[in-house]
Amino acid sequence: MRLVSTRYVQEGAVLARPVVSAAGQVLLRAEVMLTSVYIERLKKLGFDVVFVKDDRLEDIEVHIALSNRTREMAYRTVHSIMKNVECGRESELGLDAVQKTVAEMIDDLLYSRDVITNLSEIQGYDDYTFHHSVNTTVMGLILGIAAGYSKNKLLELGMGILMHDVGKTKVPPGILNKQTPLTKEEFDEIKRHTVYGYEILRRNRDFNVVSAHVALEHQEKWDGSGYPRGLKGREIHEFGRLAAVADVYEALTSRRIYRSALEPYQAYEYIIAHSGTHFEPAMLSIFAKHISVYPSGTGVRLNNGQRGNVIKQNPCFPGRPYVRIFYQGEEPLSVPIDYNLMEHPSLVIVGVDNR
Repeated sequence: MRLVSTRYVQEGAVLARPVVSAAGQVLLRAEVMLTSVYIERLKKLGFDVVFVKDDRLEDIEVHIALSNRTREMAYRTVHSIMKNVECGRESELGLDAVQKTVAEMIDDLLYSRDVITNLSEIQGYDDYTFHHSVNTTVMGLILGIAAGYSKNKLLELGMGILMHDVGKTKVPPGILNKQTPLTKEEFDEIKRHTVYGYEILRRNRDFNVVSAHVALEHQEKWDGSGYPRGLKGREIHEFGRLAAVADVYEALTSRRIYRSALEPYQAYEYIIAHSGTHFEPAMLSIFAKHISVYPSGTGVRLNNGQRGNVIKQNPCFPGRPYVRIFYQGEEPLSVPIDYNLMEHPSLVIVGVDNR
């Protein structure tokens, strides 16, 4: 299978993996042949790429982070709690459901054979807040697993991240969804979502105060330039330091109605560039080894003019995957070439090309 842009996918291509909404609902099943109607509908829903069958890449395995059942459970849980808060029913948060949901997410991730490929989810831009909360939790739990957290600690972390944006329910929608530049007063109100969220969670005795600090501190920065309290370095709880990385990476790689998503490698480069300023260097050393910079199936261009697809990840070296080359420039090769980029230091990926 390979990733192909919905701008270039051809009628008659067959889906290799289902297209799933942010809520975990299957929109198109695997084995469906794409028609022009399906392709246009996918574009309108914000799907930039899909996995299609390709006999040349039958050996590619792409492991998903969460089962559809777990993703749907997570979406329902976040949706229900946000609605309760919006309607003033904060005493009915249903934190038992949060704990059960996060436990299922942890089990899915621990069962996976290849955590590094777990972020190659295909999403549109429907219901961004819920999609963002769930995907940020996946990213955060992957980092927590890589850091060696116990299951109990992962549970505390995951509950905090899943609820990290609950305070946005107190921010007027007109400010949250504004597509033009925010005024200083509007941005100040956006920043208050961290305090609003912390207060909502802290008032609920069933919610661990450590988990509540994720809502309070996920916008703090390592150099002290973040908000709401301008904490610096290890003044920020480790959950906050970890959540900050997951939150920004997920936001950058998600498509919004008013902007395109960044490619994973672009988001990766942005985050690494802010080591020691926005993010804790030690946390980024974990991040750098457990992120799929070029997800399996992605089309790539090399510095020698060759084109092909990523076929396998290199654990701890996500920027140097295995690739299968099919073209020299625009000319097809008579026989594909497989490279392990760890063994070819002169070869560098210079761009993504999902044609």
